[in-house]
Amino acid sequence: MSVVEPSAEALTGADALVRTLADCGVTHCFANPGTSEMHLVQALDREPRVRSVLCLFEGVATGAADGFARITGVPAMTLLHLGPGYGNGLANIHNARRAHAPMINVVGDHAMEHRKLDAPLSSDIESIVQANSSWIGVAETPADAGALAAAAFGAAHGPPGSPVTLILPADTAWLSGGQPAPAPQLPQPARVDDAAVAAAAAAVRAAGKPVVLVGGPALWQPAGLAAMARLKAAGVRVMIDTFPARQARGAGRFAPDRMQYFAEGAMADLDGTDLMLLAGTTTPCAFFAYPGKPSVLVPDGCTVHPLSARHEDTVDGLARLADALGAPANVPPAAARVVPDRPQGPLTPATCAQSLARHMPDDAIISDDAVTAGLPHYLATLAAAPHDWLFLTGGAIGQGLPLAVGTACAAPHRKTIALTGDGAGMYTVQALWTMAREKLPVVTVVFANRSYRILNIEMARTGAGNPGPAARAMLSLDGPALDWVKLAEGHGVAAVRAETAEAFDEALARAIAMNEPVVIEAVL
Repeated sequence: MSVVEPSAEALTGADALVRTLADCGVTHCFANPGTSEMHLVQALDREPRVRSVLCLFEGVATGAADGFARITGVPAMTLLHLGPGYGNGLANIHNARRAHAPMINVVGDHAMEHRKLDAPLSSDIESIVQANSSWIGVAETPADAGALAAAAFGAAHGPPGSPVTLILPADTAWLSGGQPAPAPQLPQPARVDDAAVAAAAAAVRAAGKPVVLVGGPALWQPAGLAAMARLKAAGVRVMIDTFPARQARGAGRFAPDRMQYFAEGAMADLDGTDLMLLAGTTTPCAFFAYPGKPSVLVPDGCTVHPLSARHEDTVDGLARLADALGAPANVPPAAARVVPDRPQGPLTPATCAQSLARHMPDDAIISDDAVTAGLPHYLATLAAAPHDWLFLTGGAIGQGLPLAVGTACAAPHRKTIALTGDGAGMYTVQALWTMAREKLPVVTVVFANRSYRILNIEMARTGAGNPGPAARAMLSLDGPALDWVKLAEGHGVAAVRAETAEAFDEALARAIAMNEPVVIEAVL
């Protein structure tokens, strides 16, 4: 049965919105719709250029859109049901905002007249979305929908990129009179001012122990990696934020140092630094405040000097700074790939990391929500096959599995490997169902330590004292222990449990070779 295309005169507001986004280049919609979005669902059914992906929880939809954008640089559309639906997706919108990932959240609302009645699902959507939206639009008539969709697409790109929100009342969606709008002219990053480059170069020459802290696209664009390698060769230490959005790394790629997570470790690592240049990022601070520990991660006596802001072309700015410092034009390539031996013995984060470095295929994408188990894997894969590492930018756990859904949709020719803690994974376990339904060959490794281990560490660091029985119960995930094999199989995903280093190594090799989603429960 063929789909009947509406005539130009009969376009609804929903049709105009969806068609405009498709004309702009939106190819995916990660959706959890409700009654107020039914006409948007029909409009998506009539638009073959947009792949609609159902997610069983809004946090999966928003996390998937984040992952898609981090790999493609193009926003996906989410479809969310009123204010509560947006609220369910908010944590991963928060992470996306911190990642500067472009995302278009389309939120349905009650019809314009019905909004006055304070129906049970009514809420102040504009206030709810404000904190995590760089742009908000409300399409009050069908004629508004197309133009606002085009404006949302442009606003999501920034620079820097960010989530935006387009609110579509139900009657705007169903009424005729919609008009598609042309794709907007996308703004480009601003050029770093010559004076800023010259001032940064002069500051470096006057410093004894300079460091440049880098964020944004320079961490994954080849020209950015090359510029950072040149700066290191010129005597400038190159560092990245603790949790950037994305980093291209592995054999043959320049490896900057990474800002440490714990404040005291970061300060010890920076000891003696007298100049900190900021390139595409901001002054570093600790994740949390601790009694007697610093919050701003800049040593005493260190001058903080801006090179480029997030909206500026940091890649070009770094290259021009390297030129100004007389850095060598060509730097020897980074170390070649190293393949570790097969791990043996008890299963630990270190032995799991050894297996990942052994079996990681070229051009893999790592979605890291492993919390305490993540760092050993990051360190072990420094000289693994070239890959992209995606970080937990906003600290809201439950990102890893949804992000992997989005990256697998964005780059089906690349292998996505999701690393998650058992506690973090339970936040958005529904993502496994979407992997199965969409046949996304994601390898998910769940580190089952039966605990919120990071919180056990933080209990001591915050000075809250030794945990008693009630406190220990709030930080423990045993009694009953989660069964990730059954959880995965219940969502339609094949799964295996590994309890030794040898078993995990074999399971990971098999999973990476398979063309279907697989979960490995690593019992630590």
